[in-house]
Amino acid sequence: MLITEVNIRKMKMMMKTPFSTSFGTFQHKDFLLLEVTDELGNTGWGESTAFHSPWYTEETFETNLHMIRDFLIPLILDQEITHPNEVNTLFAPLRKNNMAKAAVEGAIWDLYAKRNKLTLAEALGGTAEKIEVGISIGIQKSTEQLIDVVQRFIEEGYKRIKVKIKPGHDVEVIRSLREAFPTIPLMADANSAYTLDDIDLLKQLDEYNLMMIEQPLASDDIIDHAKLQKAIKTPICLDESITSFEDARKAIELGSTQIINVKIGRVGGLTESKKIHDYCMEKGIPVWCGGMLEAGIGRAHNIALTSLPNFTLPGDTASSSRYWEEDVITPEVVAVDGFITVPTEYGIGYEPNLEVMDRYTVEQIHFKA
Repeated sequence: MLITEVNIRKMKMMMKTPFSTSFGTFQHKDFLLLEVTDELGNTGWGESTAFHSPWYTEETFETNLHMIRDFLIPLILDQEITHPNEVNTLFAPLRKNNMAKAAVEGAIWDLYAKRNKLTLAEALGGTAEKIEVGISIGIQKSTEQLIDVVQRFIEEGYKRIKVKIKPGHDVEVIRSLREAFPTIPLMADANSAYTLDDIDLLKQLDEYNLMMIEQPLASDDIIDHAKLQKAIKTPICLDESITSFEDARKAIELGSTQIINVKIGRVGGLTESKKIHDYCMEKGIPVWCGGMLEAGIGRAHNIALTSLPNFTLPGDTASSSRYWEEDVITPEVVAVDGFITVPTEYGIGYEPNLEVMDRYTVEQIHFKA
């Protein structure tokens, strides 16, 4: 396939409610949508997941725009590509900038699947017809409010509850949740808020039968996580520390993690995500698909990835209505009793809702071979 055109949309959408973690609170999401077109007029869509500030990784919405516009598009425009795996090789000379790379590569994966009359899930090797989903809940104003929010999502059928913790907002919160919900699958996400000095505190979480504690220590660490895992019973799940297949391999060999959260943007795209999935499956390490507050295009890519067989734990890909008054795809993503049906239409399986896109588009930048 020959990439003949690329269109970037700078988007700004307001979330339904503020989302708070250990690194900040925000309510609007700036992101990029990419549409690539081939010589036959077929199109594929990708989404950049970087935030407007470098909280989660060093990437931001603006750095993604710079990298995609000035470096990545020139590498694919008017370029003959046989398979999306080749995009990794094209982008290899450029260091990091994984979310920018993933946005472009994801659009090419969608295009490839459509050209070959495959769903994106099928193109990746996915087999699941439905995926099990959980919910990620930001830090609330009070424990009582958190319990109310959890109760609502349990009633909606979500299969796993993830809550954010940070120093001063951790053991008591988890204790209160366990008292209110003794049997729900529950996990805590620390977003790198702790150090090895907090081992005694983190040991206290062993009492509450958590599925996992996600990324308790530094975002670039795998050594101290191995020390912590030896000291606590709760399984450690790595998120920010895993930015590539090599990171995953090393962390597993060191005993730093028992579970890995795979985020397409964080690891640089679907090709790398699949490599991590396959290796973890071989090593008996379960994986799940994390969320980056995606709009519908990114959400659709997550669904396709989660159809692979080693995604055995519920991910963060909730219904569109969890975050947005209206989404940029049709139909919107809907979770029913904690499950999302993997679409059967070619490519990502959802149609871009251009009317909604236009409403939230700040600027368009067009490239043509």
